[in-house]
Amino acid sequence: MTAEPIAAHEPEQGCRWPVPPQDGYTVNDLFTLPDLPPHTELIDGSLVFVSPQRDFHSTMIDLLVTGLRGTVPETLKVRREMTVELDPRNGPEPDISLVRAEAVTRMEQTRFAAADVLLAVEVVSPDSESRDRDTKPRKYAAAGIPNFWLVEMTDANQHPVVRVYELDPLSKTYVLTGIHHDQLKIPVPYDIDVDISVKALKEL
Repeated sequence: MTAEPIAAHEPEQGCRWPVPPQDGYTVNDLFTLPDLPPHTELIDGSLVFVSPQRDFHSTMIDLLVTGLRGTVPETLKVRREMTVELDPRNGPEPDISLVRAEAVTRMEQTRFAAADVLLAVEVVSPDSESRDRDTKPRKYAAAGIPNFWLVEMTDANQHPVVRVYELDPLSKTYVLTGIHHDQLKIPVPYDIDVDISVKALKEL
């Protein structure tokens, strides 16, 4: 959902949407505008509000975060749902980010620069399919983030599927390197081995 001008929409109970500036919002606005809903993102200068998430979304993030943190080297940190500043008009919030340890500077930190992110992970939700599958990967690739995972639940048997992509530095686009159903075992951005089976998901 993208914010609309006040004149176009009057919510009930006296709440008023912020009026976008002529050239759209900037990433700095994400942290200064009052009363924005949690996990608001910025895409092309427009605010994007997050709808309530399915249990699969939350649990899959937990499964991957736990698995990644189990073997992550000291030079890297795993973070969930933190803003990544791609440019002044784009501040998406990957479900999971793998960042350089030196980029984590304080407990009050609210964002990371794209240059400090080695992996962005998006778990697809019904309300964000287009952004997760198309808009965000294109922007992550253009910003030079070297690795991207797209996580979905299959319709047939509700099984997690993780599609792994690596950045082609010449074309600045992602190339699919693997599709993982039960075990996510890959050598980049470090040696990763995570159980992503239905059984592992249901045990959380």
